[in-house]
Amino acid sequence: MAVTFAFVFPGQGSQSVGMLDAWGDHPVVAQTLAEASEALHEDIGALIHNGPKEQLALTTNTQPVMLVAGVAAWRVWRAEGGALPVALAGHSLGEYSALVAAGVLSLAQAAPLVRLRAQAMQDAVPVGAGAMAAILGLPAEQVEAGCRQASEAFPAGSGEVVEAVNFNDPAQTVIAGTREGVARGCELLKTMGAKRALTLPVSAPFHSSLMKPAAEKLRQALAELSLAPPQIDVVNNVDVAVQHEPEAIRDALYRQAFGPVRWVQCVQALSARGASHIIECGPGKALSGMVKRIDAALVAASLHDPVSLAEVKELLA
Repeated sequence: MAVTFAFVFPGQGSQSVGMLDAWGDHPVVAQTLAEASEALHEDIGALIHNGPKEQLALTTNTQPVMLVAGVAAWRVWRAEGGALPVALAGHSLGEYSALVAAGVLSLAQAAPLVRLRAQAMQDAVPVGAGAMAAILGLPAEQVEAGCRQASEAFPAGSGEVVEAVNFNDPAQTVIAGTREGVARGCELLKTMGAKRALTLPVSAPFHSSLMKPAAEKLRQALAELSLAPPQIDVVNNVDVAVQHEPEAIRDALYRQAFGPVRWVQCVQALSARGASHIIECGPGKALSGMVKRIDAALVAASLHDPVSLAEVKELLA
């Protein structure tokens, strides 16, 4: 009996120099890189192969290269006879890879769109003015309550913000906001019982309300694109919902830029659709680890090179 499975796509943080090298000269990967390079007017393959790491870590590069890497792995899966998953999802930026896989956006549309998204996010808050931190060992509800408490402790009109923005697994919630807001939030959450509060090496407070100016630019760009109805259901981050109407998909992507990534609920939604196996499609194993911590009954695996492709095929046979 065939296994029911879902594919999920990683976002920023999973990139690495040479992350597509293991595919060698696979024609599907080469074609994907050529499409993205043409759309962005630069050699994306060379950027991924050579780096340096600091270049790949720039948000305006990270978002396009992670999109390309996820789409390349997906296309290889399909070209090599891989079956269709019951549904798709992506973590933050990974949602764009999922939408390309579902046929909503072409790669030629998505690559410039995510670069614009990245630039708009970077421009929304000056480097150093915002921050993000991972809060470990505290239930999400308490993290949200602590963020509210920390925000309310600032004088009215101070502009200081701290919000829960990524619900990654039951014991890890990421907070974001102004530098001072996040620092205050970390201190308070540690007094509330958080095991650790780790400041993340990011250049902007992604998914916080400070990203609204970026979301407006994204909304304008989305309005100019023609979106197709999805051929595979995509569970979105912001509402944990499946949308089929292009306008509703546009709106969800707009709100996702300044709304939280509800990853725990996304994985639960995939499980509720019958998926017993969740395959991370693209570099790294960050999402696979999260899946196991969200629901130990789920089987998680990653697909990022020819060896893992063969392993996933065997796992799902």
